[in-house]
Amino acid sequence: MKRWKDKTDFKACVLDYARKMDIKVKSLALRPMTNKWASCSTDGNLNFNKTLLDVDRELGVYVIVHELLHFNVPNHGKLWKSLMKAYLGDYEKLELRLKKIATSNQLDF
Repeated sequence: MKRWKDKTDFKACVLDYARKMDIKVKSLALRPMTNKWASCSTDGNLNFNKTLLDVDRELGVYVIVHELLHFNVPNHGKLWKSLMKAYLGDYEKLELRLKKIATSNQLDF
């Protein structure tokens, strides 16, 4: 299991994916969040739960891509699912792993 080095490493990954996905990020923060892994706004603001620094990097990338896609696709419909598959392949396995962690920490997507 590969972990994040620090929050700079995590933020660099977010910005790298944002560039690949042609998404403009106005602000990016890692902060304590009691009931979510991440949130975004239509203004380009991204917030990630700092707990992500303690999970497998692969799961963090799932949350990053998940959240960035919401800048263009506001729901979890067919388009969102096909884009998740295009970026991460079999993302459903990652989703299940993250849901198990979320359940134990009482977090939602």
